[in-house]
Amino acid sequence: MSTQGSAVHDSDIHNQENMLSRLRGAAAKNRVENRENVNPNPKAANNRTVLGELENNQRRQLGLRGAKQGSGPQIIACKPEENARSFGERPSNRQPAAFQIHVDEPDGACSKKAPLQRSTMDCSPLTLNPTVTRLRQPLATIDLPLEASFDSPMDMSVIDCEERPTNVNEVSDYAAEIHTHLREMEVKSKPKAGYMRKQPDITNSMRAILVDWLVEVGEEYKLQNETLYLAVNYIDRFLSSMSVLRGKLQLVGTAAMLLASKFEEIYPPEVAEFVYITDDTYTKKQVLRMEHLVLTVLSFDLAAPTINQFLTQYFLHQPVSSKVESLSMFLGELSLIDCDPFLKYLPSQMAAAAFILANHTLASGSWSKSLVDLTGYSLEDLLPCVQDLHQTYLAASQHAQQAVREKYKGSKYHEVSLIEPPEKLMLN
Repeated sequence: MSTQGSAVHDSDIHNQENMLSRLRGAAAKNRVENRENVNPNPKAANNRTVLGELENNQRRQLGLRGAKQGSGPQIIACKPEENARSFGERPSNRQPAAFQIHVDEPDGACSKKAPLQRSTMDCSPLTLNPTVTRLRQPLATIDLPLEASFDSPMDMSVIDCEERPTNVNEVSDYAAEIHTHLREMEVKSKPKAGYMRKQPDITNSMRAILVDWLVEVGEEYKLQNETLYLAVNYIDRFLSSMSVLRGKLQLVGTAAMLLASKFEEIYPPEVAEFVYITDDTYTKKQVLRMEHLVLTVLSFDLAAPTINQFLTQYFLHQPVSSKVESLSMFLGELSLIDCDPFLKYLPSQMAAAAFILANHTLASGSWSKSLVDLTGYSLEDLLPCVQDLHQTYLAASQHAQQAVREKYKGSKYHEVSLIEPPEKLMLN
C-alpha cells in the first residue's frame, strides 16, 4: 500500500510540473505575439520607418520550409535590425518577425534561382526579322526653309484655297443625282400657293413687309443668302397650316430666321440678338416658344431646296459672267417679296426664269440645250414664269419695299439693281 501511495504521489507531482511548464510556455508565447504593442524606444523614434525594408537574401526557417514544401504563399521577413528600430526590441533569431508580408511570387524569391533566370535570359536573346529591321529604319530628314514669305508654294496654295472655296456641287460624278434629289424634295417642301386667302388677319402686303425686313436683318448680321431663302420657305410653310394674327407675324418671321441661321450659318446670331432687332417687342421666352411651334408644324424638316441652290447648279452647268450671276440672284430675291404669283412655281422653275431673264438682259442669251437636258424644262415650259418675273423686274423701282434693290446696289453684286430691265422679251 505504501508503494502504491508513493507512486500516486509521484505521478501527481509530475502532472503539476507538466501543467506549470505548459503555462510558462503559453505565457512566453503570448509575450512574443504581443510584442508589436510594445511602445518604441524614444531614442529610436526619429529613425523609425513605417514598414521597414524588404530583404530578398535572408529568410527565416519557416519561410524556407514553406518554399521546400511548395504549398502556401512564400514568406519574406523583415530585417531584424529594422524590427529593432521600429519596435524597440533586441534582434533575436529565435523569435518570429513582427510583420510578415506575404507575396505569391517575389522578384528575388531564392538567391539560387535568380542567377539561373539571368543565365536563361542571356542564353536566349531576342532576335528581329531582317525584313522588319529594314522597314524600321529612321525617316530621312527633309530640309524646308522656314521663311515667312508669300513667294513659297505652300503659302500660295493657302491663298488659292481661300480665293477658290470648294463647291460640293462641282463633283461631276454626283451632279445628276444631286439635281434629281433636289427636284424630289422641292415638291415635298413646297408651300400652298393660295394660303393667304385663308388667313383672317394678315395680307400679302404684310408678308412683303416682313420679308423686306428679313432682307435687312440678313445684311445687318452678314448672313448667307441661303439663310434668307430658307427663312422665307419656313414662313410660307408655317402660314400654309396655321392662322396667325398680325401682331404675331413678326414673331413668326423672327423664329424662322433664327431656325434658318442655326441650320445654315457657322456662327448664327444669339437669341438675344433676334430679340434686340424686334426692338424688344417680344421676349426671349416668346421667341423660343415660337421656334418650338414652327419646328412642330414643319415636322423638323428644315432641309428645303431653294432658288439659290438651283441657280448654283445652273451656273456650274453653263458658265456665265459674274454680272449675270449677280443679276440672276437679284431677280431670285425679288420673287421672294411677293407671294402672288410666285408661290405657284417651284424653286427650280423660278431659278430657271431668273437665269433666262438675266442672261437675256446682259448677254442676249437664252436657255441652252444642255440646261434643257439637265432640268427637263424647255423654254416654252418656263415662259409663263419668265413673263411674271419680267413684270416684277419692271416694277421693282416703284415697289414699296426696296431692301433687295438697296442690297444689290453695292459693288459686291456689281450694282446690278441699277441695270434697266428690257421693255420687251425677245426670247428664241
